[in-house]
Amino acid sequence: VQLQASGGGLVQAGDSLRLSCAASGRTFSNNGMGWFRQAPGKEREFVAGISWSGDSTTYKDSVKGRFTISRDRSKNTVYLQMNSLKPEDTAVYYCAGHSTSYYTTRISGYAYWGQGTLVTVSS
Repeated sequence: VQLQASGGGLVQAGDSLRLSCAASGRTFSNNGMGWFRQAPGKEREFVAGISWSGDSTTYKDSVKGRFTISRDRSKNTVYLQMNSLKPEDTAVYYCAGHSTSYYTTRISGYAYWGQGTLVTVSS
């Protein structure tokens, strides 16, 4: 089972990036999914979550209105569209598959993790 995150890179403040998380080895179409991030020297934190159907989403307060999580169940892929990026968004971003059909904001609820993709936002 693998979750492959991609799409990270070096951008300037105000730019946009779209992260993708492609799953292989099993289907995650019935699992909630989440995006987390970890900045240097900081703990991993929740960024966004989406339910199995895509009908329910939630976001960390600091990214609301700038980030959008979505999924394509037919492609077994989850996305994170990041607009108006800020230097404080700099981190390694991880996608994760929840053990249920919903999402939570806690790391402990996620049974599957990708390897992370680095996002660097310069000022």
